[in-house]
Amino acid sequence: MEFINPTTDYAFKKIFGSDQSKDILISFLNALIYEGHATIQDLEIINPNLPPKVEGLKDSSLDVKARLDNGTIVIIEMQVLNVESFGKRVIFNAAKTYALQLKPREGYSMLKPVIAVTVANFQMFPGYDHYLSRFQYQEARTNYVHPDRTIELIFIELPKFNKPLAELETLTEKWIAFMKEAQVLDAIPTAMEDIPEFNQAFEIANRARLSREEIEAIERQEMFIHDQQGAINLGRAEGYKEGKREIARQLLGQMDFEAIASLTGLTVAEVQALQGN
Repeated sequence: MEFINPTTDYAFKKIFGSDQSKDILISFLNALIYEGHATIQDLEIINPNLPPKVEGLKDSSLDVKARLDNGTIVIIEMQVLNVESFGKRVIFNAAKTYALQLKPREGYSMLKPVIAVTVANFQMFPGYDHYLSRFQYQEARTNYVHPDRTIELIFIELPKFNKPLAELETLTEKWIAFMKEAQVLDAIPTAMEDIPEFNQAFEIANRARLSREEIEAIERQEMFIHDQQGAINLGRAEGYKEGKREIARQLLGQMDFEAIASLTGLTVAEVQALQGN
């Protein structure tokens, strides 16, 4: 068998946000939010789009949105590229989802908690080793958690998870491994094959069951992501190079060309070309 990459936008929505995904999403959210406990018994998958509704308020879109059986709203976003201000966008979408719950003349007591789950295929918090992070309102000195759990942010950083498939133990580990490894597998791993929700997820992700149009849509997204990642890497490289040039410009007249070249990593010709610019 060959499976599609769950981290692409189209595949993620198909696996976790389609009509047949309810049981899969319940298991996935119980794993990421409630440490594998069967806390969520039921949910409703709802339209993930967040229309402005308020003049001047930015429009936005999510990947999957669900209302849990206790009224809590969960918004889920799969992000492959580490774009500028992405962390701020997560907070914006969570706050917007929370604020837009109320209908005209409804009181604040009608507001339900919002949990924003972000699966990132890059490191959002470099230097922080944990692959799953949960942020809540709490008192800064005592860590007392605010009793009204209005908005919670959960981040899963896939590059930080490196546990071998043969060593997977918890439901949380298995779902994160599914997200990260499904595209390179040719069969359902032993650690997952006895769990019905994983069988359903792999069945949806099986390329053989997709239409030609669906496969083409996924391949276009994968190509776009590849191109965008290349552009980002090129931009970073160019930015790094320009930083070297700026340092060299500041040293002109204070050091000879060879010394500046040695210090910055530029060639002598590149340093010479900066004179007069």
